Amino acid sequence: MVRRRTAVSIAAAALLLASPALTACGSGPAQPGAAAVVGGQRITVSTLQDKVNEVRAAQAASPQAQQLLSASGKLSTQTLSMLVQNTVIERAAADAGVTVSDGEVQQQHAAALEQFSGSEQALDAALLQQYDIVPSGADSFFRTNALVGKLIMSLGFQPGSDGGQTAVVDAISKTADKMGVKVNPRYGAWDPKKAIIGDATDPWVVTKTPGEAAPVA
Repeated sequence: MVRRRTAVSIAAAALLLASPALTACGSGPAQPGAAAVVGGQRITVSTLQDKVNEVRAAQAASPQAQQLLSASGKLSTQTLSMLVQNTVIERAAADAGVTVSDGEVQQQHAAALEQFSGSEQALDAALLQQYDIVPSGADSFFRTNALVGKLIMSLGFQPGSDGGQTAVVDAISKTADKMGVKVNPRYGAWDPKKAIIGDATDPWVVTKTPGEAAPVA
C-alpha cells in the first residue's frame, strides 16, 4: 500500500511547452520561465521538470511502477511545493538560529534505516512510495526533517506533537510571508495559512520517519 499526497505528492508530469507569467495570488510581476519565486530567487520550470523526471524514472523502475505512477497525478505541483517549502524552512531555521550537522543528518538516516532491518533498498522504496523521494534526494530529505524537528523544539514543543506541528507550520507560513512566495498558476496558488501550494494535500513538513507513515489504499 502506498501513502499518497497530491504535492510530496505532486498535474501529471507532461512536458511544459510554455511558461505563463508568474503571479502572487493572481497579481504580480511576470517571471518567464519560473515555476515559483521565493524571496526573489527563481525556481525554474526546467529545474522542476528535472526533479519530476527523476521521480518518474524511479517510479517506472519500481516493482510497484503501475501503482506509483497512477497514484501521483499531481507530481509537478507536489514537487514544486516541496522545493518552495525547503527554501522557506531553511530561512525559518536560520532566523531561529537552528542548524543541522552532517552527523545529525546521518543519525536521521540511520534511525530510519533501522526500521527496515538495515536495508537501504527497502528504505529507498519507502521514501519513493510515501514521499516521492529518489535515493539521491534522501540526505536532503533527512536534513529537512532534522531542521523541522529542531525548529519545533526551538518553539517549545516536541517533534511529532500536534502543537508542534501547528506551531512550525505557523512559523514557516510567517517566514514565507516575509520572503514573498509567487507561484506560476500552472501549478496552483500558494496557501499562506498552510504554507503549501493549494492543490497539495499536506504541508511538506515531515516529523515521522518513513516506516511510520500510515498507508493509504
